[in-house]
Amino acid sequence: MRKILVAYFSASGVTAKAAQAIGEAVGGDLYEIAPAQPYTAADLNWNNQQSRSSLEMNDPACRPALATQVEHMDQYDTVFVGFPIWWGVEPRAVDTFLESYDFAGKTLVPFATPGGSAMPYAENHLRTQYPALSWNEGKLVTSRTAGAWASTVLGE
Repeated sequence: MRKILVAYFSASGVTAKAAQAIGEAVGGDLYEIAPAQPYTAADLNWNNQQSRSSLEMNDPACRPALATQVEHMDQYDTVFVGFPIWWGVEPRAVDTFLESYDFAGKTLVPFATPGGSAMPYAENHLRTQYPALSWNEGKLVTSRTAGAWASTVLGE
């Protein structure tokens, strides 16, 4: 039997709703990729080049600390990784998550929520940034479409 983790970063709650739908559809455990220092509205102001999110995204080496860790990551064989697309790619907190665990032997499935950017560039970035990981094809989803899509990914 497959053991599934649905890990997600959600700044506004939109990606959290999609992650919950995926978790319900595939029987996965939920894990929020939450930064140790929560984002404020000012931090998320992408129009301000000095906002925290802008500074993080302009620094490819930035890896914000996370609030919690996944317990017993070794038990999971499939990990859905969800995020809003920022500046065309995954937020830096997702990079922190991906660099914090050994994903050998696991299948990773990216999903993102719409905000004006398309999935192919973000997905290609993940594959380029983390070529040793085993990636399934990802999808741009909403809370309405996420569960049905996740079930098809797993062939259920």
